[in-house]
Amino acid sequence: MTHPLALYGDGLREAQPAQRVRLSDGTQLPLPLRRYLGPADETDEQLLRGLRGPVLDVGCGPGRHLHALAGRGVFALGVDLSPVAVEVALARGGGARAIVGSIFDELPGGGTWQSALLLDGNIGIGGVPARLLARIGTLLRDRGELLVELDAPHTATISTHARIESAKASSSWFRWARVSVGDIDQIAAPVGFDTAERWSLDGRWFARLVRSGRDA
Repeated sequence: MTHPLALYGDGLREAQPAQRVRLSDGTQLPLPLRRYLGPADETDEQLLRGLRGPVLDVGCGPGRHLHALAGRGVFALGVDLSPVAVEVALARGGGARAIVGSIFDELPGGGTWQSALLLDGNIGIGGVPARLLARIGTLLRDRGELLVELDAPHTATISTHARIESAKASSSWFRWARVSVGDIDQIAAPVGFDTAERWSLDGRWFARLVRSGRDA
């Protein structure tokens, strides 16, 4: 079995449209690498409009959000486990900044970030959404905001395992999660976030969470 980061990196280098994510129950989800590698689209631009910096992009991938924010004059830093993704993000130029690392590692600017991004399914990182949100909460300042992409209301909220597949290889399994937009309140509130807004845009679902300042 190939390591997930290696297979993902190969896909980014080759822009393989056939890559997908398979969950342990057999569900298959697209891995839209061409969209990730492209520029921010209109949906992305609407999401980022008015976002206050400094911004931490969690699981930044090849950096389309970072590049768009830099173009708006907003300071942003991306963090991603994939060295290839960070390499691509930096190669975009335009002042984009990114580092290789885990959101659970020690990161710069703890407690000072005004906003954070958790888009493109990255609520699944680590397989325990409450733990992930709690960690991001420690990095945001009081009343800092987290913009998170979620699954549609009818989707089950689950902790599971996933792997990346291409036409030629499959990765080893890793922990992952899916969160329905209807369930975000009960996950976010116990770890110190208020849900300020939920909405759908171009078939995708989002929520804006605000760090409440309460002890998690």
